[in-house]
Amino acid sequence: MARYADDLSLAHVLADTADSISSARFRALDLHVESKPDLTPVSDADTAVERALRATLARTRPRDAVLGEEFGATEAAAGPGTRQWVIDPIDGTKNFIRGVPVWATLIALMEGDQPVVGLVSAPALGRRWWAAVGHGAYAGRHTAAATPIKVSGVSRLTDASFCYSDLMGWEENGRLGAMLGIMRQTWRNRAYGDFYGYMLLAEGALDAMVEPELSLWDVAALVPIVTEAGGTFTDLDGRSGPGGGSAVATNGKLHSDLLERLSASGIEML
Repeated sequence: MARYADDLSLAHVLADTADSISSARFRALDLHVESKPDLTPVSDADTAVERALRATLARTRPRDAVLGEEFGATEAAAGPGTRQWVIDPIDGTKNFIRGVPVWATLIALMEGDQPVVGLVSAPALGRRWWAAVGHGAYAGRHTAAATPIKVSGVSRLTDASFCYSDLMGWEENGRLGAMLGIMRQTWRNRAYGDFYGYMLLAEGALDAMVEPELSLWDVAALVPIVTEAGGTFTDLDGRSGPGGGSAVATNGKLHSDLLERLSASGIEML
């Protein structure tokens, strides 16, 4: 843990800054919202949070690069290196702009293509989750009230609580039939969406979370938290890590079964 202790402490400082900005703008009557070229919304809170975190990182980590959802990639001021901070200033912007309290700031540190620190802060829920490689995963309002978390021991799909984002993406991906087949087999299924399903998985409150399409900032912070809690995190092709553009996260015991089912023909399973 000593290797990443300072980085994890900095991630909490960044999250404190983000929480202060985003909480002040949540449900604000003058919140300004625009549509990005991909037609997804961005609020003034998204851009304000990312600017603030970038400013702190520029001062405290000049040797590290930064990648953020709103302003892209920035090389380290001190020159190229292997470390990069990855920021999603508000994951769940659609919830945020509609007044739904399920949104969070996602902060990750990557070394090469491996996320080594992850923090998710959801101030409207009064909860934060964090992990560093070799340190374990924790949750609480802050570090002084931290509780270790771990995934469930459920080993059969028929006993599993299954989580996803929505069904439209799976239809566009050609795997809607496979998804419906899984949903018919599981004990319970709910579309919590965004970061929240992964955090509930890490806490052992549900057993699997899947998404067909993701960007690096959507997922980098989630990987260390899920894996340090004892779970497994891959893309739809079974490759570990955050770079595959999709996610299959489980307690580990259900992983092979889910991957196999999601690889099946959607048409055949309808």
